[in-house]
Amino acid sequence: MKKSILLILSIVVMVGLFAANPNPAAKIEVYYFHLSRRCMTCNNVEKVSKNAVETLYPEMVKNGEIFFKSVNLDENEGEAIGKKYNIESQTLIVIAGAKRVDLTAKGFLYANNSPEKLKAAIKKAVEGLMK
Repeated sequence: MKKSILLILSIVVMVGLFAANPNPAAKIEVYYFHLSRRCMTCNNVEKVSKNAVETLYPEMVKNGEIFFKSVNLDENEGEAIGKKYNIESQTLIVIAGAKRVDLTAKGFLYANNSPEKLKAAIKKAVEGLMK
């Protein structure tokens, strides 16, 4: 009898946990891949993207649910991460599991003169991947 009650109680607790967070392993990754030699726009894509992630989702960043990482493809670690995602040049990408959104064109179009548009594009991509 005690085992049955304990089993039922355990099931109720687990159902409650999964109802509150249906996909606890879901993580959103925002990467900016670059080379060692960088121009002003390359630096601004990184700066604006990092700021967007940190200001739009501070709690998620704090909880490890989303992160921004700048990756230098000319370094060994960066080359390995680039191979993992099949990246060979400057790329701004948002990834959630097997889904990915490439924001490279918008990054280079907006980083210098319309950073708010790049921030909005990042927000749209992240929120689309949260669904």
